[in-house]
Amino acid sequence: MSVSDYAKDVNKTKEEILDLCKKLELEIKDENDMLDDYAITILDNEIAILESNKEKSEENNIVDEAINDDNLDDYSLNYDEKINLKSVGNKQKKKNKVESKNNDYKEKRKEMYKHKEKLQTNVVSDDDSIAIYTEGMSVGQLAKELNVGLNLVIKKFMSLGMMMTINTPVDFDAASIIALEFNKNLKKDTTLDETNFEGLEIVDNPADLKERPPVVTIMGHVDHGKTTLLDTIRKTDVVSQEAGGITQHIGAYQITYNNKKITFIDTPGHAAFTEMRARGAEITDIVIIVVAADDGVMPQTKEAIDHAKAANVPIIVAVNKIDKPDANPERVLTEMANCGLTPEIWGGDVMFVNISAKTGEGINDLLERILLISEINELKANPKRYALGTVIESKIDKSKGVITTLLIQNGTLRLGDAVVIGNEAGKIRTLKNDKGEDLVYAEPSMPVSITGISESPAAGDKFMAFESEKHAKAIALERKALEKQRHNNFKTNLSLDDLFNRVSAGEKEINIILKADVKGSEEAVKNSLLKLDVEGIRVNVIRSGIGAISESDIDLALASNAMIIGFNIRPTNKIMEIAKDKGVDIRLYNIIYKVVEEMEAALKGKLDPIYEEHILGSAVVRKLFKFSKVGTIAGSYVTDGLIRRGVKSRVIRDGVVINESVINSLAREKDQVKEVKQGLECGITIENFNDIKEQDVIEAYEMVEIKK
Repeated sequence: MSVSDYAKDVNKTKEEILDLCKKLELEIKDENDMLDDYAITILDNEIAILESNKEKSEENNIVDEAINDDNLDDYSLNYDEKINLKSVGNKQKKKNKVESKNNDYKEKRKEMYKHKEKLQTNVVSDDDSIAIYTEGMSVGQLAKELNVGLNLVIKKFMSLGMMMTINTPVDFDAASIIALEFNKNLKKDTTLDETNFEGLEIVDNPADLKERPPVVTIMGHVDHGKTTLLDTIRKTDVVSQEAGGITQHIGAYQITYNNKKITFIDTPGHAAFTEMRARGAEITDIVIIVVAADDGVMPQTKEAIDHAKAANVPIIVAVNKIDKPDANPERVLTEMANCGLTPEIWGGDVMFVNISAKTGEGINDLLERILLISEINELKANPKRYALGTVIESKIDKSKGVITTLLIQNGTLRLGDAVVIGNEAGKIRTLKNDKGEDLVYAEPSMPVSITGISESPAAGDKFMAFESEKHAKAIALERKALEKQRHNNFKTNLSLDDLFNRVSAGEKEINIILKADVKGSEEAVKNSLLKLDVEGIRVNVIRSGIGAISESDIDLALASNAMIIGFNIRPTNKIMEIAKDKGVDIRLYNIIYKVVEEMEAALKGKLDPIYEEHILGSAVVRKLFKFSKVGTIAGSYVTDGLIRRGVKSRVIRDGVVINESVINSLAREKDQVKEVKQGLECGITIENFNDIKEQDVIEAYEMVEIKK
């Protein structure tokens, strides 16, 4: 390559390179002179030495500053590491501390730079005669792929009458001809789309696959002992550090048992776990559901079961607090069986382990069960590729910047690696394990905390490491553009209209979340839906219950690509807005056969014209006035929108619809009016309904046909 091109490649001026050539006694005199492999190697080494000396000089300046300035407590060293120098009297002691820390990093950098081999891309071939062509490949990249010198490749191009440099893009046909000159067959990379690394189809060479530790998520009802269990396993006091003994963050920890490693994820609730799943982050291999033997199955236990089932991973039930006098493990078996988790001892496929997180009883049995499931499932990963995985949590530290906890799912992450996390690119500046110890590299299933990313990513964001920072930044920019485009083309998660299209595409199961006003209605609607059979398509009710639709229902629907059916209930405006914002379809009914009819029609692709409900407004009943001729007048205050005479209405009590009718009359002070707006008081009568009470909500709405 020419001096000019080389200067650009190493981010130096042409004059600087020519000066170096003169210093190194290389026979290069002009910027257009060509550098051969020998000259490039010599220059690379010299530049590396100069950069190292520059870095060392900067470190020495920092040490001098630390010694001479007694007013500062912290000093920034390599990779943002902070050294606390609290004593101001012993300057030599300070200097020794700083130099010792620098020496540690020098050793770590030496170890890091041993890993200079090129890690695998996503295309693997056992045939040494096959090389892989990627779209937009440069001459330099082609030389690397063919494993031959750059000069030789450039000469081959020149013999074909093509003047090329290291960064010149080369098309597939020309590259194929060059490859044949070196006895290689060139094949196009058809699987690698680095921009969409969430959906990347990983193709590993079986010979490179190594056993990896299982990733275990602990879930359950609040105060049933999730963190105490983890604390007992880790032999460290996590609970005492949490406010009120309740987990305040997502933690990821790794332990060793019987010479085997196990990674645990401790979540503060199901929302974070669901959010990760909703983003496509299938990080868990095994779910442990902790149930207190004295309390039994509680509301959050049921939610944990729903999420674990939807994640489609093995489940272990840890029956905790068996040391308590009122413990009743048999009751837990029965209640969990009623929730669809049948114990092994009853002929089911779910492991149940009796434990006491407080005394440690049964903990070894639990860990052995985890390793058994891991062995049966043959969990493996390839440490020889660039790392990819998922964000567990992220926080901002005033002195260190953004600290991100990652779970490495495949590959090896190294100090100094260029990474893309979500839509942000950066370089790994610090790499620590869950104990806060500095690492040079981390392998699959290992949780680590890193710095080097300027923006705080969200839990569930995917990350991937790349060969260079330039490459990572290009990927991040492209991902940002695609994200913007996706946002503009936002589409509902799953609507009734989509069912026929999904069935046509080969889906054999449709997920539904059902909420009803009473238990009888819930069972009746659920049974009717489960009996539906349209050309082998199965309706799967992943959660059903009574009461109003909650934010938790929306999260589960989002994570499981489900739609929500409400029977004889009415969600609040806030819930409807959240569902709309997240693209979750909510359908409301008050007649069972209508639910079945519409679902069946949707599956067959014969939906009638759709009418969308348009909420006009709502009012809260504050006082009642009863007149023999008129009936009950509801003295109300309009809280949202407006109330209009003659439109459809519903009366909602504690989130449940108790009446659907029409607004018969509307009065403002003594005058009859057509409508009353938000912030005003009015008198309302409902057609054929007088059993209204104070604090009831009257909702006015109209049906508007949606044009397809």
